[in-house]
Amino acid sequence: MKIHLQKEIDQLKKRLFHLSSLVEENLEQAIRAVVQGDRDLARTVRKGDHEIDLLEVAVEEDCLKILALHQPVAVDLRFLIAVLKMNNDLERIGDLAVNIARGKGCHRGRPLPPALGEAFRELGLLARTMLRDSLDALMNLDAAKAHSILVADDEVDAKYHELSHKLSGSIADDPEEAETMVCWLLAAKSVERVADLATNIAEDTIYTIEGKIIRHRSTEETES
Repeated sequence: MKIHLQKEIDQLKKRLFHLSSLVEENLEQAIRAVVQGDRDLARTVRKGDHEIDLLEVAVEEDCLKILALHQPVAVDLRFLIAVLKMNNDLERIGDLAVNIARGKGCHRGRPLPPALGEAFRELGLLARTMLRDSLDALMNLDAAKAHSILVADDEVDAKYHELSHKLSGSIADDPEEAETMVCWLLAAKSVERVADLATNIAEDTIYTIEGKIIRHRSTEETES
């Protein structure tokens, strides 16, 4: 029975890895679409979300089947619970990628000004790295990496507030461009939300490995 359970968990991991790869690719394309004002790339992001939605349903069905047939306990049970929650977070990140690519700048083919574009790109890279590391931590049951993601979220927050301040200043300097600037600001907020969801995945990974629920605790508490 244990051998069959492990085989099904291994298959589940492969499907989850496929889903996360699609989500990360869509997120990367959405960030590039905003920076470059690429309307075609923005449309590609919106189309790609359909496959993500289908895979999210398939992963959930796999988890429920394993729970029903094998009645796992201990780490295996906590892993499946974490996957169910992570699956939902990945689907939400896919939706955020679509939101990022829907902005007025993409629709009008308006690239971000160079300084803002570089700041947006850096913010996106940090969020994508957190997303990738959160998956690696869960797949490899790496508690140290999961804890490091909680710390990385503070850096993303700082970058977001810095970019937000720049965009707000640009609105004040050029009120006629306020609508486009606000759309870029909302896109930046969506990127920051990606980092929050990656943090959720890291917290669920720590629960899987250590059996501890650390939501709502400060970084200092989780490291103690």
